[in-house]
Amino acid sequence: MSCRLQRASAAADYYLSRRVPERLEEALNRIYHRGPEDVYGHLSNYFAEFSDPPVVSDVRGRKVLDGAGKATVEAEVVCRVRTVHKRMCGAVASVDSDHAAPLTSEEDEDAERRRRESVQTAIGWIQDSIGPSLRGMEPTEQSAIDRLLSDYFRAKKQEDKECREAESEKAPSPTVSVPSPAPSPPASKKKTSAKGKKVAVSEKPIPPAEPPDPAIRGALALSAVSLAVAKSSAALRDIPLHSHIAALQQQQPPPELAIPTPLISLLSCGKSSPGKLNLMKEIMVIPKPGTATAQSLDLISSLQTLILKQMEAQSKGGQSVMKSVSPLGCLVLACERLDQPLELIRDACEQLGLELGTDVYLAINCAAHELMDYNKGRYEVTSGTWKSPDEMVELYVDLIKRHAAIVALLDPFRKEDKQQWEALGKAVGSRCYLMADVASGSVVGLLQGSNAPVCSGPILKLTNETTVSDLLAAVRLIEGEKRLTVLGGTSEESAEDGIVDLAVGLGVKFIKLGGLLRGERTAKYNRLLAIEEDLIRSGTLGRQEEFKFPTFWNDQEILNQKEESI
Repeated sequence: MSCRLQRASAAADYYLSRRVPERLEEALNRIYHRGPEDVYGHLSNYFAEFSDPPVVSDVRGRKVLDGAGKATVEAEVVCRVRTVHKRMCGAVASVDSDHAAPLTSEEDEDAERRRRESVQTAIGWIQDSIGPSLRGMEPTEQSAIDRLLSDYFRAKKQEDKECREAESEKAPSPTVSVPSPAPSPPASKKKTSAKGKKVAVSEKPIPPAEPPDPAIRGALALSAVSLAVAKSSAALRDIPLHSHIAALQQQQPPPELAIPTPLISLLSCGKSSPGKLNLMKEIMVIPKPGTATAQSLDLISSLQTLILKQMEAQSKGGQSVMKSVSPLGCLVLACERLDQPLELIRDACEQLGLELGTDVYLAINCAAHELMDYNKGRYEVTSGTWKSPDEMVELYVDLIKRHAAIVALLDPFRKEDKQQWEALGKAVGSRCYLMADVASGSVVGLLQGSNAPVCSGPILKLTNETTVSDLLAAVRLIEGEKRLTVLGGTSEESAEDGIVDLAVGLGVKFIKLGGLLRGERTAKYNRLLAIEEDLIRSGTLGRQEEFKFPTFWNDQEILNQKEESI
């Protein structure tokens, strides 16, 4: 026998003769009064307390498909638990793309090529760099892991910037500098003078669109890995993910958790839909705060059925209407007038015995950035009908006066139209939320002080380089400013339902998941149902507060402070 084996044998003999009997006697004394029904289980749990904590041993990346069959990234965390390597949890990253107009076949093909390259880059990041750098770290170290991920991304972003600058320097300079064509001057308004003559009053030009941040290929790796780590930590602690997130947010598990009020997409009449109406990309129904999730979903399902019947009744000969479904999971309608979809919902509510503005409320995703024609300097509200930013303020004020059930507008303007955001907030902010979705930029941009408009609250998302820690910090920041907290799904969702646990654990006011007509959307609503049922069973379901609209719109001092902070 070699010297190494002799030393190992002697150590084992000492442990068996000394340590094990002591530990065994102590454990038996502790469990003796419990009865002998599960002695081995008690012994296993007792000795597990003396083992090393689980650590990450590997992080794996793979390509998977989202709800539309497009490529995206899944990250899977493997942990060493005692002496065994176990696959713990995986998380799928969702893509939040935004196209102001339908893409041509060439543009769509190019976008898909870039997407595939980004997915492969993300998988390479996970396999070659992120996974090895996380080995030996405990999954409970969410903050440290997310900091490492963010530092890694910043280095990649700087590397990408340097590559772009080097390519631009190598590119041959044109012999003649040709300036980009300036947008056509906006149409002037004719104003009647005191003597009855019409004089032309030129409108002030609109602020140009801010150039978007260059997309960094591989960014999806960060959100996928961060969420997978959080899910793994919760699984190792044998608690639900929402409880784990709540403990991270509040340093200790709260006694109660409330279910966020859902913004449930019902109809779509946006720019890509048939018909003349462009303004309403999504018309969402908001249940009265405190309504059970199951009751809310049943209500929306009934409204969908009645609206389809109304459409069939209005069609020629009562023929069956082809049901078109938006990627957001709601019905796509061809509407001609601004009030038409709202009237459909009102009539359906009346048939169900519901009162708009009391039992249910409405929210409209205007997606105004998709409607701007920069040559005209105006928004195309309906086909052939153009409105300046100032005229859009008047349009929204009139719309809310005529439809008092509207309590939220999403992206009523581009983010560059800051004066109009402020003017609309002062006009309707005491009874209507003004939420910023794509106008607010990324969560990371929000934390770093991006040039975003002052609004009731931005819609936060877990995508690209955003981590769980970024969401935690963003919610604290928004709540500290007494603004609205909203967590939303992305435009191209997968069946990943971790966002629901995040929303419950973060304690956000609203959650925006889309409609009920796509599987990747309903998977999240099913998770919301399950969480609510678990909270009821455990007696820890909190009550969601009634609507509380921001009060800072008419306080110039507070408004100035918010603009300076942003």
